[in-house]
Amino acid sequence: MGAPAASDAPLEYAVDELLADGPYEAPLVAGQVRCHGGFDAEGRYRSPRTLQRAPAIRAWQAQLARDGHELLAIDAALMPPQYPNVEQAKLLLREGVRDPVVRRLTIISIVEGFGAIIRDVKVPDLAALVVEPIEGTALAHLRGGLFEAHARDEAGYRDEGGHKQMWEAARDLALENPRIPGDVLMRMLGQGPGRRRERRRALPRLDEALETMLATMAQVLAVEVFAMGAFDWGERLLSDPEVSANPEAAGSLVSYIRSDESPHVEYLRSALSEVSARSLRCVDGGTIPGREAVRVLLHATLRGLTRERREEQRQAIRESLLDSMQAHAQPESLLERYDALESAWTPPAKTGFEPETPEA
Repeated sequence: MGAPAASDAPLEYAVDELLADGPYEAPLVAGQVRCHGGFDAEGRYRSPRTLQRAPAIRAWQAQLARDGHELLAIDAALMPPQYPNVEQAKLLLREGVRDPVVRRLTIISIVEGFGAIIRDVKVPDLAALVVEPIEGTALAHLRGGLFEAHARDEAGYRDEGGHKQMWEAARDLALENPRIPGDVLMRMLGQGPGRRRERRRALPRLDEALETMLATMAQVLAVEVFAMGAFDWGERLLSDPEVSANPEAAGSLVSYIRSDESPHVEYLRSALSEVSARSLRCVDGGTIPGREAVRVLLHATLRGLTRERREEQRQAIRESLLDSMQAHAQPESLLERYDALESAWTPPAKTGFEPETPEA
């Protein structure tokens, strides 16, 4: 996103401004699909909808800094390693066991498409629920373009492809249009990250719609930050000529997606930091510090993602992996070599967002 904007940068934007593209010299076409973004005169990729969105985010972050407020950050040490990791995935591809890698790439593309649901998040009357003014903040622009831009980036918009289509194209370029396992969506929805969970309220004193919005933002922010590991995994794997049929094009597509995700992380960090700098009105007539609400929600999200959710995902992947290995000439030997390459990792004891008061 670059350095913070100058102090006189605009803080108010219309919806159309936050959705606006800059000029492109050439479009991005992936898998015969015209995708968002494009290339400038020097051939550099330019992310979509950042003509005004990128400077707006920098301006809101600069305002936070001027007012003496910190920009929250999720520690990279909380990011679990990818499973299978790059070396494990390369081993599988070299040995002709392609389904687990195809499945992983397909799930990533499906999850990207699910990202469009952020446009359906209900934004309550924030001016009535936040004690301090919110004019000129990212918080005030969530419904005014930020959620919609995020949704379009992930799933595409109208006849323009987004990250879902870009991941599919990267997979098909690298692995030469592989067969997609017919049960990939069913398995994904039946267990692990796609399974719907009943969310228990963590902050019942808050307006329910406000808590739901903040909890969703905390979860999406954590997922976006952790997705940087998936981008690194995908780019390293698909750009390796040892296992990729089109390493330059496939790896480049993943790098473009990675750059597109930066505004998502930054506007969510900005808005949640703005909440942390304010007080929130409660349904009982009292108030609570926004900082405590954000910490409670981020702490719960990060503990879930680094513990239960990670293990569920690993078990789901391993189940299909073992099935796929049975077609190999020496499945037991392959599994032994595969397991020897696994990345050891223990979740950090703290998330960095532990509640500061017992009441939280």
